[in-house]
Formats: sequence, structure tokens, C-alpha cells
Amino acid sequence: MKLVATYNIKGGVGKTSTAVNLAYLAAREGQRTLLCDLDPQGAASFLFRIKPKVKGGARALVRRATTAAAAIKATDFDNLDLLPADFSYRNMDLELDSQKKSTRRIERLLRPLADEYDVVFLDCPPSISLVSENIMQAADALLVPLIPATLSLRTFEQLTTFVAGFDGRRPAILAFFSMVDRRKRLHRTVVEEMADGRPNIARTVIPAASVIEQMAEHRAPVPVFAPRSPAARCYDALWAELQRRT
Repeated sequence: MKLVATYNIKGGVGKTSTAVNLAYLAAREGQRTLLCDLDPQGAASFLFRIKPKVKGGARALVRRATTAAAAIKATDFDNLDLLPADFSYRNMDLELDSQKKSTRRIERLLRPLADEYDVVFLDCPPSISLVSENIMQAADALLVPLIPATLSLRTFEQLTTFVAGFDGRRPAILAFFSMVDRRKRLHRTVVEEMADGRPNIARTVIPAASVIEQMAEHRAPVPVFAPRSPAARCYDALWAELQRRT
């Protein structure tokens, strides 16, 4: 079982849309796929038409009073299941802090699923926190969306420094540019300059596209309702590159 976390310190950079689309693509090619919606806002749960509710909430999961398997819901798509969000996840740091080996709780929660799934995506809340440390411990790879702005480099460097100094298992990191508008000179410049000579930045770029925003209206991944769109092709390319490089 491979665990991939879509993660960034910043919010609003395309983590959820990436997790939803790549989870769908993995399932479409036959891989047994689980998407874990760890964000209390529950956007991934909403997009898959699943109520963002877990019996007992964050406390039950962290203390293992509820197993991950018991909380998982099937989606409308073959091979794709969802561990829903819950608004109580906003307090997950507090719940984790109260436990022994607090940085390994998410890993222990997911480990029993190893025989059930080929790939697990973690849609993560934006932060550097105890939840983040759990994600680092659990994930095989961090997939990091970067918006094409000057401060993206600083944010990415903060993240790589954090991972490098992490006392424990260190996941592979693959960043990619998201919400790119090539009509804007700044976007073109940032993408070209940051990607140059950086092996941990993907060559695939996800565009700023209205069809991605329409996911909330259709409540479905882009390849489902717009399979021939440039955005759908870009997500296909990103999934292929992620598999090849991590």
C-alpha cells in the first residue's frame, strides 16, 4: 500500500482538487484506492457526495475506538472509497497530543488497511502541526501544489526544511505548479525559474481553468464530466509522473 499526501503549508493552492482527481484516476486504472479527507472543511467528502461525518469524530479515530475500516464509505466510482471528513478534525492536534507516540497515530490508523488498498491519498489541512508530523510519518510521498507566485519558493523551502529536520521517516517530496495562467508573465517566469534544475519539482503543470472550479457544481472529478479538457489531460500527466518519480 502506497500513501500519497497532498500537502502544503498554505491553503487554497489546489490540494483537494489534486487529491480527488488523482484518486479517481488511480481507481479508474484498476488500483484499489482510498481517499482520506483529513480537512475539517470536508471539501473532498462534498465532491464525492458523502456526508462529512465520522462516528465519534477525531477522538474516536485517534484513540482507535473507531477503526478506519468502520468509517470508510464507498463512492459512486469503482475501486474508490472515502474516509470522510468530520468537523471535529479541527481539534485533531489536541487529540493527538494527548496520546503516547503522538506522531504515529495516523500511520497506525491506516496500517490495518494495507491488504485492502493499493494506494491511499491523504487530503491534508494546511498547517505545520502535530497532524503534519503524523502525515510525514505515514506518507511515502508528499505531493505539493505550488501557486506561481514569488512567495511559493519561500513556502516550499520552509516545507523541505521541515521535512529534512523531521525526526522520523522522511517521505519523498514532489512539488508541482497549480493554478497556472500562462497568459501572465509572472506565472511563466516563476514556473520556468523555479523548475529549472530542481529535481523535486514536476514537469507537469496544472492550469488555472474554470473546468476545475466546476468540480463543485458537478460534484465529480474533472475526467468524469470533462474528459477531453486540457485540465483532465494535465491530471493524467501528473498522475503518470507521480508514479514514475516516487
